[in-house]
This record gives sequence, C-alpha cells and structure tokens, in this order.
Amino acid sequence: MAELNDSKAKVAQLQLLQQNLQSLLIQKQQFQMQLNEVDSAMTEMNDAKQAYKIIGNIMVLSTKDELTKQLTQRKESFELRLKAIESQEEKLRKKAEELQKEVVFDIKKGGAE
Repeated sequence: MAELNDSKAKVAQLQLLQQNLQSLLIQKQQFQMQLNEVDSAMTEMNDAKQAYKIIGNIMVLSTKDELTKQLTQRKESFELRLKAIESQEEKLRKKAEELQKEVVFDIKKGGAE
C-alpha cells in the first residue's frame, strides 16, 4: 500500500515538473521574441538617419549612439535571462526523466508481483 502512495506521489511530482517545464518554455519563447525585436531594431538603426525612442505614449528624438547602447544592454539582459531559463529547463528535464524512469520501474515491479 505504501508503494502505491509513493508511486502516486511520484506521478504527481512528475506532472508538476512538466507544468513547470511548460511555463519555462513559454517564458523562453517570450524572451526569444523580445530578443528578435531588439535585433531587428538594431538592424534598422544602422540605416536610420534619425532615431526615436518611445517613452510612455510619446516618441522622443534621441541619438543613435544612446539608443544603440540601450538596445545592446537590453539584448545582453535577454540573453542572460535565456541562459538562466535554459539551465533551469535542463535541470528540470533531467529530474523529470529520472522520475519518469522510477515511475515506470515501480509500475513494472508492481505488475510482476
């Protein structure tokens, strides 16, 4: 009976890990989209004669150097966040794989008895 409860706990934990992984993937996707937007803005800045930045609901004339610096900082920030998410994702995947193996083993062991 204790083994059955242990198996149920492992399955519940596995489901929670999978939900966490799904949440991480959504965050990762959002940061990748923002990173793509920054890359696109940086590319557009190369050809622009004037540069504007949006503050609240208005656009303000700014220097290309200032905007390039800000975009570079945002890009570095997004890249760091993505690396952190990927590291966390890898750890969760490994943990989920190990737990899944345990659950499968418990099921096979229970069926053999």
